[in-house]
Amino acid sequence: MATLDIDSRAAQLGIDWSQVHLDSIHLPPGENFGIESDDEGVYHDDQLEFDTGFGNIIVVDNLPTVAKVKFEKLETVLKKIYNQFGVIKENGLCMPVDPNTGLTFGYCFIEFNTPQEAQNAKEKTHGYKLDKSHIFSVNMFDDFDRLMNVKEEWEAPQTKPYVPGENLQKWLTDEKARDQLVIRSGPDTEVLWNDPRQKNTEPVHKRSYWTESYVQWSPLGTYLVTLHKQGAAVWGGADTFTRLMRYQHNMVKLVDFSPGEKYLVTYHSQEPSNPRDASKVEIKVFDVRTGRMMRDFKGSADEFSIGGPGGVAGASWPVFRWAGGKDDKYFAKLSKNTISVYETETFGLIDKKSIKVDNVVDMCWSPTDSIISLFVPEQGGGNQPAKVALVQIPSKVELRQKNLFSVSDCKMYWQSSGEYLAVKVDRYTKTKKSTYSGFELFRIKERDIPIEVLELDNKNDKIIAFAWEPKGHRFAVIHGDQPRPDVSFYTMKTTQHGGRVTKLGTLKAKQANALFWSPTGKYIILAGLKNFNGQLEFFNVDELETMATTEHFMATDIEWDPTGRYVATAVTSVHEMENGFTVWSFNGKLLYRVLKDHFFQLTWRPRPASFLSPEREENIAKNLKRYSRKYEAEDQDVSLQLSEQDREKRRALKEEWERWVMQWKSLYEEEKLERQNLRDGEISDEEEDDDEAKEVKEVEFEDVIDVTEEVVEE
Repeated sequence: MATLDIDSRAAQLGIDWSQVHLDSIHLPPGENFGIESDDEGVYHDDQLEFDTGFGNIIVVDNLPTVAKVKFEKLETVLKKIYNQFGVIKENGLCMPVDPNTGLTFGYCFIEFNTPQEAQNAKEKTHGYKLDKSHIFSVNMFDDFDRLMNVKEEWEAPQTKPYVPGENLQKWLTDEKARDQLVIRSGPDTEVLWNDPRQKNTEPVHKRSYWTESYVQWSPLGTYLVTLHKQGAAVWGGADTFTRLMRYQHNMVKLVDFSPGEKYLVTYHSQEPSNPRDASKVEIKVFDVRTGRMMRDFKGSADEFSIGGPGGVAGASWPVFRWAGGKDDKYFAKLSKNTISVYETETFGLIDKKSIKVDNVVDMCWSPTDSIISLFVPEQGGGNQPAKVALVQIPSKVELRQKNLFSVSDCKMYWQSSGEYLAVKVDRYTKTKKSTYSGFELFRIKERDIPIEVLELDNKNDKIIAFAWEPKGHRFAVIHGDQPRPDVSFYTMKTTQHGGRVTKLGTLKAKQANALFWSPTGKYIILAGLKNFNGQLEFFNVDELETMATTEHFMATDIEWDPTGRYVATAVTSVHEMENGFTVWSFNGKLLYRVLKDHFFQLTWRPRPASFLSPEREENIAKNLKRYSRKYEAEDQDVSLQLSEQDREKRRALKEEWERWVMQWKSLYEEEKLERQNLRDGEISDEEEDDDEAKEVKEVEFEDVIDVTEEVVEE
């Protein structure tokens, strides 16, 4: 409908467009009433490209020539191969037959849903060896059309001027060394600067209905991903947040990046028509920069539901777990009795087969190396012990193994630098009626990977929380009985004890059930969430002293900024009151609060690792006072500026108030004669009272305070 038609229709209905705030209009979930979102038009245009032309068709040559009796068998083999790379359309595989001989010609056409799937299939199967005599030669159908229409006269290609793209790391060069965060409240998604000097946030980019589910930063902070009905999209930049790429995956529910941001994994599940059946799951792996789908995986939710910290529709998430480091070379999936490890060069299994581990229930990668830790529970009613093992990839060599007896459960915790692995082991008592907990501590970088056993002073204490110090050698444990458990700190490095694990100290009776280390170590928040109503204790582990004790009532989330200078606590919309977030300094000083209705997400923008060497960082830390003089002067200037701004604000408010009072006094006097005329010349009651109030009179009066009767005897 043209703009003129809309305006005329609005005039007929008596609607004033200037009074209509479109962002305030909320459609019911799942309905759009024919109104396209900003992205739907683009996806619609793309889909037109997919549905027209031949960009989604490949030609596979050098196939066996077979008779009609073997036609179906060859077709089944081809579908099994090519279904790994996309969805083949119905009747989308065509093998022409020679009418004279009844044999196939030795080639076929395969039509996929999208050009991306066809391109991926072509790249992955060109040169595929079906047998010694048949090696696939795969081309895009459009290539034949292009080659058949090559002009006989050569034309020099046009040189296009170079247009530099936006610097996706520009936000790291902020002169004030600030960090960004993204928040979501109601329909709005906002990217903000954290500006503690101004004691507030500074807007960067805001958009309503930017995503249909949630948003997520990539691990190094380069991209922000949004989810839509048609798929996922990534955005980048310092302040513009332009769309960089889209990834087609209808009704995508979850996404996950590889550590080096090279790949994006998307997840979709579909509920079955029969409640007894498992949900259908489809997972796709995309190249982040090109948008090309590298591989997809399909199956029932049961096939993807083993292990993992969390999930949706019965499947664990993330289904695929990436090896440590930034090369994004390997990723793995835990299945029944197997661990399937894929390499990203071909996106196939290493050695074309999975690692067989009977009854394996959990696995996780080292954060820095290609080492998998896995846990196998007891089998045969306790006759075969449980075990924790370390496996090197790609060699699949077992580096270390520890058998564990009378085990109820195990949970593995890697330290961020990959130097240590802590395994919390819950064991049955002799009576099997209760359990107790302890730790098996692996020193990964030392020769033969020695293992230490750590038991708490009271081994019957329940372990509530455990957390390694990032980039450090210490860890913290909350243990004991609620509501006031103890918090103990340990170190893996002490000269007095020959490198053995040593307890640094214990804090008694703390209102805490969660631990949040600063990303740089040294400082930790002992938090009491949920039933503890947001109790916060900021603790210096170097000095073993409390820096501040405070509270953010009903806090649901706590997240440090990537530099460890500031921390945000939030109350999301699971509570109806006080929705919003508070920013604190590392030592527990409240800097500012931001209240937002229907607030439900806050995430700091991650930073890539520093280019400084550990020696250089240590040198800067030693000479911090020299470097800090410049920033102290800047802080003082900002403080004076804020003080002056506050004074100006108070002065302006006072002047505004005085102007308002004078305005109403003037109006009151102007209307005095009119009021008298309305009352036939009589002064109003209020004015008479005002005149009487101006007269000061002295009035004497007597009051009887008390009366008593006394009998006087004569």
